[in-house]
Amino acid sequence: MEQFTNTPIDTTTLPRFETVPFTALHPDYKKVIILHIAVFILVLIVIAGILLVVNPELVSRELLLGTGIGIAVFGAIVTFFSLLSFRKKGFAFRQHDVLFRSGVIATKTIIIPYSRVQHVALHQGFVSGKLGLAAIEIFTAGGGDSDINIPGIEKEHAENIKQLLMTKLNHTTKETTAITPSEDEL
Repeated sequence: MEQFTNTPIDTTTLPRFETVPFTALHPDYKKVIILHIAVFILVLIVIAGILLVVNPELVSRELLLGTGIGIAVFGAIVTFFSLLSFRKKGFAFRQHDVLFRSGVIATKTIIIPYSRVQHVALHQGFVSGKLGLAAIEIFTAGGGDSDINIPGIEKEHAENIKQLLMTKLNHTTKETTAITPSEDEL
């Protein structure tokens, strides 16, 4: 029987993820963000217009002006923070894990070891597809907050990433199968 040891680790010598060079999202993804915001603002304007047509006596000139200014200010704020968020997003693939960075005020970095990846999906929305962009969604054993969605990647690059992840996933599955004893061995 082996003697159990539990020696301390010098945490100052651990590799730092902060030094990893992150790949930014494709610049055309800004167009997707702005178009989504524009559609949302248009829906707000249509709703305000419908309310005006349905019940014109409840809507004063001041209320109409205030609503218009409110929608414009709201749209400007949402656009500003969405574009700021776009600038902070990035991803990196290393030998043993994938990293995704996001955030507006506080930066959040998710690090997923390939051994925790359960499933990989490639998605293309209508607008993203027209621009030749796709998103990679990585599902993990932890689920929920540990899953990541990396949008704004050129479709060919996204397909290469998916292939890399599927290769890593298959390799990890084979290692696990080799370690797990079969029913005959039990």
